[in-house]
Parts: sequence; C-alpha cells; structure tokens
Amino acid sequence: MTSAHAIPFKKMNGLGNEIVMVDLRGSTRVFTADEARAIAAQPRSHFDQLMVLHDPQTPGTDAYVRIYNTDGSPAGACGNGTRCIAWVVAQQTGRRKIRFETSGGLLEAHVESIDSITVDMGKPRFRWDEIPLAEPFHDTTKIELQIGPIDRPILHSPSVVNVGNPHAIFWVEDVDAYDLVRFGPLLECHPIFPERANISLAQVTSPSSLKVRTWERGAGLTRACGSAACASAVCAARTGRTGRNVTVTLPGGVLHIQWTGEDRILMRGPVEFEYDGMLDPALFTNAPA
Repeated sequence: MTSAHAIPFKKMNGLGNEIVMVDLRGSTRVFTADEARAIAAQPRSHFDQLMVLHDPQTPGTDAYVRIYNTDGSPAGACGNGTRCIAWVVAQQTGRRKIRFETSGGLLEAHVESIDSITVDMGKPRFRWDEIPLAEPFHDTTKIELQIGPIDRPILHSPSVVNVGNPHAIFWVEDVDAYDLVRFGPLLECHPIFPERANISLAQVTSPSSLKVRTWERGAGLTRACGSAACASAVCAARTGRTGRNVTVTLPGGVLHIQWTGEDRILMRGPVEFEYDGMLDPALFTNAPA
C-alpha cells in the first residue's frame, strides 16, 4: 500500500471519545506523526485517538496496534479505542475474545455486544519510575504538586499511576467547578512528568461510584478517557475512597471498572459505529516518508 492510494477508515466513538480505526494489516506502512496530524485535521476523520492495526508481532494476538493522539504523539493504551477495534475484529472473525498488542503490552477484550465490551487493561503501575516521574516519590497516592497560590492552591496532591499512559488524579468535591481547559495544558506538561500526563479531576459520589473529567495528553479535553477512568478507579480504591468495583461517570457516559484480586483492571462499556470513509491520498502527499 502506498501513499498514492486512498486508505479506508472507520469512524467510531466510545462514550463520545472520537476514534478512527485504520487497518494496515498486510502492509508494511507505518504512519508518521505528521500523517496522523494531517488525518486529525480533516473534519470527517478527526480523532482523539487513531488506532492503527498492523500485522501481529506476538503469536496468538490479532494485531499490533499503534495509537496516535490528535497531536501525532504516541499512546501506550486507549481503553475506548480498544473496545472499538475489538468490536470490529469480532464482527470480522465471529470470535468474542480478541487480543491486541500495543507498546504498553497485551490487551484482551471480550465482546458481548456493541453495548457491552470488556477490556483487560492490565496491571496498574504505581512506582514513581514506572509512571514515570522526574524525581523519586515514595508515596504515589499523593505527590507534591499544586497549581495556584502556595497557601491556597486551586488543585493539589494528586494520586499518580501508569495505566498504559501516565495519569494524575486530583480529588475534588465538584469536577465541574474547575476550568480544566485552563489548567489541563499546564499540568500535562509540568516538569514532574517527563513523558507528560493525562490530568483528571475525580469526585467520589458514593463508595462505588466516581465522576471524572479528563484533559487527555496530546488530545485535550475529552468526553471520555477509558484509561483515565481505570486510573481514577484504582487510585480511589488504593486510597480507601471506594471499593474495587465502581461505576465511573464521564461527560460522555458510564464505564464499569473492576480492579480484581489478581491486580488486573477490567473496563466494561459500549461503543458506537458512525461511518466508513476513505483517507484522501492528498493528506500524505506532503507528509515526510
């Protein structure tokens, strides 16, 4: 497949999290960051995450998946995107169990229906150098980071974790009371996060429920971030705010998160198929090879 040919894509969403899927299995092509940005710049193929399927690298997996954010940067995991591509591959194969590999590791999905897809998002990583942070913190349930005046910070003391991507969770009483568009970019790029971070505001609404808003690394304010829902859930359980089984309400809808006794994070939710399209070959004409 060359840049001279139009490339098919599928536009989907997971709770409003905009996903574009491109299947490049059987091809050696790999999109550059410039090409990903060019795809995102088109209204019809705009995405929060671009999920690109490549030939499997590990036996027993259906595809190796490269994940791009809107700005062309890579992501190690995307829960909503994984549900989307799992549903497509399940339709293609007739199988309910689908396995993918990303730079963040192996992801297994179980497809019951378009309204109920469960993804095993793997094990959370809490060590400071696994998140990663720029300096050692013995306790990652609450790190020294704040925004605003020292004596009256607007946001402070987030929990941090890596769930395929770095996440910082700020605990607040009302997630809608903060201007996340203003604070998100500053915190995403704070020097404490050498690989940047997803920034979430999390509100505990009961021992088994959370409300979350997220500024997504490389994508901005999003209606839903699956890995942020997982990160918020495990950090809430780890700090005693909730149990290990929670519903997470995002601006786009609800995800069900379970942190199992085997230290796995299971995320269940729906996806929506929007339309099939073709990427204009002109998108790639001026992008570096």
